[in-house]
Formats: sequence, C-alpha cells, structure tokens
Amino acid sequence: MNKAKATPSNDKEKKVTLRRVFALFAPYRMRAVWITTIAIAGSLISLIPPLLMKSIIDVAVPEKKVALLLLLGGGILFVNLLSGLLDVLQHHLENIVGQKIMSDLRMNMYTRLLKQSMSFYTRSRSGEVIQRFTGDIQMIQTVVTRSAVTAVTQSTIWMTSVLLLLTLDFKLACLALLLLPFYIVPARKTARIRKRILAESQQVKSDIASHLAETTGISGALLIRMHCREKKMAGTFFELSQKATGIDLKMNLVGRWIAMFNGALPSIGTLLIYVYGGYSAMQGSMTVGGIIAFSAYLSRLYNPTQQLLNLHSDLVASLAVFEKLFDYADMEPEVLESITARTLPPLKGQIRFNNVTFRYSPDKPALSNVSFEARPGELVAIVGPSGAGKSTLINLLARLHDTTSGNIVIDGYDLREVTIESLRSRLAFVTQDSYLFHASVKENVMFSRLDATEEELEDACKKAHIHEYIQSLPERYETIVGERGYQLSGGERQRLCIARAILKKPDILVLDEATSQLDSQSESFVQAALEQVMKQCTTIVIAHRLSTIVKADQIIVLDRGSVVESGTHPELLARNGLYSKLYRTQFCLSP
Repeated sequence: MNKAKATPSNDKEKKVTLRRVFALFAPYRMRAVWITTIAIAGSLISLIPPLLMKSIIDVAVPEKKVALLLLLGGGILFVNLLSGLLDVLQHHLENIVGQKIMSDLRMNMYTRLLKQSMSFYTRSRSGEVIQRFTGDIQMIQTVVTRSAVTAVTQSTIWMTSVLLLLTLDFKLACLALLLLPFYIVPARKTARIRKRILAESQQVKSDIASHLAETTGISGALLIRMHCREKKMAGTFFELSQKATGIDLKMNLVGRWIAMFNGALPSIGTLLIYVYGGYSAMQGSMTVGGIIAFSAYLSRLYNPTQQLLNLHSDLVASLAVFEKLFDYADMEPEVLESITARTLPPLKGQIRFNNVTFRYSPDKPALSNVSFEARPGELVAIVGPSGAGKSTLINLLARLHDTTSGNIVIDGYDLREVTIESLRSRLAFVTQDSYLFHASVKENVMFSRLDATEEELEDACKKAHIHEYIQSLPERYETIVGERGYQLSGGERQRLCIARAILKKPDILVLDEATSQLDSQSESFVQAALEQVMKQCTTIVIAHRLSTIVKADQIIVLDRGSVVESGTHPELLARNGLYSKLYRTQFCLSP
C-alpha cells in the first residue's frame, strides 16, 4: 500500500496556474453557462443607449420630431431598467456559485485535515490552520465569485465596443486603440509586485492568528499570567501588528499608483477624441451625435480594459493565497486506507505486535522490533522511563501512525487490512489530557456514542463516579463545561472522559495514566468502576505509578523503544531488572 507524507506538494505548476483556479467551477458548469449567457445579454443590451442617444441628437432634435424623441427616451429608460434587472440576477447567481465553491474548498480542506496523522498536528500551528479557513478563503472569495463572469462580460463589452468604434469612425478608433498598450505594461508589473506583497501579508496574518491562539487560550493565558509576561506578549503582538500594517499600506500604495496612471489614460483618450472629432465635425465628416456616441463607446473600451487588467492582477496576486489553500487541499494523509479494507466485526480482543518498528525520522527509531501478545480480556501494562515509546505504541494500535516495519494483528486481522473507522470504533482511549469540548456535559460524554440513551448515559457516569456531581450542577447534564472543560476540576474532567469511554462499550480499552488527576478516594472509586469495564474487554494500560498495575496479567517493559522485559509483577521484581529498579526508585525501597 502506497503512503504519502502529509506535506505540501512540490508541484508548483499545478498550484499556481489560473487553469486550476477556474477548475473550481467545474461542478457548476451549467450555472456558469446561465450566468455567462445573462452577462453577455446584459452587455449587448447596454450597447444600445449610445446609439439611441446619437439618434436623439442627430435626428429627433434637429428635425423636431417629438414623438421620436419620446420613443427614443423611453427606449433608453427601458434598456437601462432591463440591464439593471439582468445585472441583479447575474450577481445573485454569481454569489450562489461563489459561495458553493468556497464551501467546497473549505470542506475539502477540512476533510483532508481530519484524515492527517497526529504528526501533522504536532508540526502545524493551530492559528495558521485557522487563518487558512478564515482570512485566506475570505480574501479569494471575491476573486472566485467574480473572476470567470467578469472575464466573459468585460471581454464581450470590449470586443463589441471595438467593432462599433471601427464602424463609427475607423481612423478615430485606431487612434483610441493606440493607448491600450500603455495599460498593459504597468498592470503586468503591478500584478507581480502585489503577489509578492500578498504572500508576505498572509504569512504575517498567520503569525498573528497563531499568536492569538497560543496566548488567548486557557493554558496560554494562565502561563502568561503566572510568569508575568503580559508586556512581552503585548510587545510581540504590537510588532506583528505593525508589520501587518506596513505591508497593507504598501499594498494600498501600489494600487493607488496604478489607479492614478490608469485614470489618466481615459482622459487623454477622451481629449484626443474630442479634438480630432471636433475637427472632423467642422469638416462635415462626423456629426455631433456621432462624437458623443463615440465618446460613450470609448469609455466602454477603456473601462473593460481596466477591469480585465485589474482582474488579471487580482488573480495573479491571489495565487499566493491559492498556493497556501492548495497546499492543504493537496495533502495526502500518512495513514492511508487500503481499497480492499474490510470492516472489523465485534472483537474478542486478542492483540499481537509482530516485530514492530516505527520511526518518526529515518535516523532514530521510536520503536524497534517490539513483539508481545495480549489475550482476550487481559490487562496488559506498558511501563518504562520517559521517552521509551509507550505513547507511540498505543498510537500505532489506533493507526494514528503506521508501522515502519512489522505488523499489528487484532483477532487475526492485520490493522492495515481493515477500515480505520471500524478499528477505532472498537477502541476507547482515556489519556492524561482529559480533553473536553466547549459544550454540555451530555454532549461531551455522548461524543463516543451518539445513539446512547439517557439511561446508558447516566449509567456510564455513575460507574465513573461523576453522576452525583453532575446532578449538583445548575443545569445538570446540560451544563456547559467551558473551553477544554476548565470550569471543572482536573479530577472531574478526567472522570467525564472515563464515563465517555465506558459509554462506548469498547472491545479494547486503552488507559494512559487515566487516573493521574484523581484524588485517592476518587481514584479508588474509578478503579473499581474500571475493573467492571475491563472484565468485558482487553485493556492496555500505560502507567507511571506502578502501584496501579501490580495486578496486571502481563507487564511489558520498554526502554529506548525496545521490549527489555515482560511478565507479571512478582516475576519482574524477582528478575531484578529495569522494572525492579523503577519500582524500588518509585517507592524508595532499598535494593
């Protein structure tokens, strides 16, 4: 089975081409066709008023035809109203398609993130991830919403205006077209400058988002206050804010310069038209109405030119943002599911590690040739000094990572040959980090089993010895626990997490110092409750307090990623090896 690292693609061409940006519209082709049709119709209809105005000036007024004047005036009003209605419809449909594309992009990115292994989250900053979903997508939303339609409509207006200008006066039209190259050169250079500045802006905004996420969360806020680092953090934020301000000012200045330059060109063109057109009218080769109509179409030539060049500049600049978004959208998870993966049936709970080796980096294995077996219903403890590989071992069991070599088998099924969802649905984890969502007690406990009944929910909480406490809360099971559950004590959070695991009714239970934050009385209650649960499943326990695992059926001792001892508590003490040393050190016993 092929695996790919969850890192940004190196295929720059794929990420930066405009073709890939426009490929986002592919699922909405028919709507795009309708929008384009309406836009073209609106742009063609908007060509009519200058011609009607020409007839008013050259025919209706000189010949004093009041009826024709009213008819032409009414025609201008009707055409403008119709053009306005089409514009409203077009923009509404554009917005629908744009919002759907943004939703697709967000969902694609989010589902990719959910499939990443835990190593992705250890490498990434949460603030930067949030910036991708908020600031970056918001920044490109207008570009995506308007780009394709703007390109079509403005191109249509530009081409039809050129044809009408050539029809009205060929020489004058050629004179007007000579100014167009002066638009293109600065616009192309501006687009490159804006792309570079926008890339800087997005990086600084990611830094700001990450700084906010780290310093305004509960843990970060507490750490800052305990070490009196408010001024330092405020200073860091001020520097980032000033940097962002400077970049935004730079971006705005670039835009103002090009706007000033482009604003001068239509004035020059109009001046040339009136001078040359006025001279032609004096010579009798052009009418006053023709000059006015020509001037109106001239604005329809220069304005679309500006619009198209601005669109090109926006698209080129926004590619810096698209690169960031496509980095996330292109990520392939490190742990991939085989196309022939089978769904795990209910498990007996036999677990076998066969010469398992795992490396976070090529030069140093976290686990090396680990082998052991846990029989159904057994309690197997994993012990060892810090950094021995205990957490890595249980992460492999849940396929949060895949083994570098060797394999893990449950009830005869190789983990790489079963669906990830069916595997994890049979496991329950209770770790030291008793994480709770900013939601109600009920929602947090039922997160492990959404279809659980109220009776099952309360029964699980009773077994975890947290039900009576919940009943004392203002809204009982509907009480909001706060971000990360910090409105509760550490022991209360831990017991809620244990209740969540009990409610899941797992075939395999993994406990990573699950009672480490409990007082002695609560720990004894929960240990008794867990013993009832453990009778119905195989249990893997990571323990630092060795007193909690003396009754384990099997103790696996890890050191530097390798199994150095295994056996029961009495057997390991008798061997006088690493386990015996850890035990004596912990209890201050003499050799």
